Amino acid sequence: MTLPKGLFLALALSAALLGCGGGGEDAPAATPAAGVPAAPGSPAPNAPTAPATPDPSAPAVPKSAKRGIAYDLASPADLAALSPGVSWWYNWSPRRNAGVPADYRARYAMDFLPMMWNGTEDTTEVEAFLAANPGVRYLLVMNEPNLADQSNLTPLQAAQRWSVFEGIAARTGVQIVGPAMNWGTMPGYADPVAWLDAFYDAYRAANGGRDPRIDYLAFHWYDYGLAGQLDRLAKYGKAFWVTEFANWHSQADGAQIDSVAKQKAQMADMVAICEDRADVFRYAWFTGREDNDTHFTSLLGADGQLSELGSFYVSLPFH
Repeated sequence: MTLPKGLFLALALSAALLGCGGGGEDAPAATPAAGVPAAPGSPAPNAPTAPATPDPSAPAVPKSAKRGIAYDLASPADLAALSPGVSWWYNWSPRRNAGVPADYRARYAMDFLPMMWNGTEDTTEVEAFLAANPGVRYLLVMNEPNLADQSNLTPLQAAQRWSVFEGIAARTGVQIVGPAMNWGTMPGYADPVAWLDAFYDAYRAANGGRDPRIDYLAFHWYDYGLAGQLDRLAKYGKAFWVTEFANWHSQADGAQIDSVAKQKAQMADMVAICEDRADVFRYAWFTGREDNDTHFTSLLGADGQLSELGSFYVSLPFH
């Protein structure tokens, strides 16, 4: 892929919290910043809920419409292995991998969702893809703008670029999912709430007080306390897509994830949070396959074979 590889979060007063999100397969460990809320919680009383009407793009098979994977799937065998329990995927790109069969939706009951990583992509190409694939109803946008090695956009820069996404949505009917926030490395904006507050202010100042069109807010998390992190973001009144998650807690504090068994326990907890919360519309595990999987997060082994963790993921209960 031509997208940049990424390393996540270096947070103040903590060990480095690192993640992924440029379509790469190498990504280091994660640790939350001191003072970051980590206790699980319930959705805020006024938190949005996912639409009650059925989603026509949801697969008509007994699996979670919410459940996805963040990975550049390229093999029909991998798609077949994941398809019993995974409904969608994305690869940080506006286009799917050339190795994916053209009839993937009918064959695997899985949706590919395009992403405009930073808003500089060819809008003509994106709109042509959407026109050729009318079942695609969502456009993922702006990957981790507060990380220097990801889309790396100040709130003002993002506000100036947001009209690109709004124009595509107006012309094609897709819904905008993003920006995809994480704890970051941008001075003054490491906290996703600080970045989002400044983004809203900048957009309103340039658009007569109007709010930006955000149909869903995306979030990434690689540690304990996912529910508490989502609760912090409920103030924006948007349902969530958790478009990257796993637990990469690595400090030698007794809570480190250093085995498949521990990752499975965390996966079960995080998936249950996403399934149970009405304000989580979609979620995607990171990742499919890591060559040096020091955090025990790969869902795939050899081509077309699920790992122990992958078998667990596709079998987890859903609503």
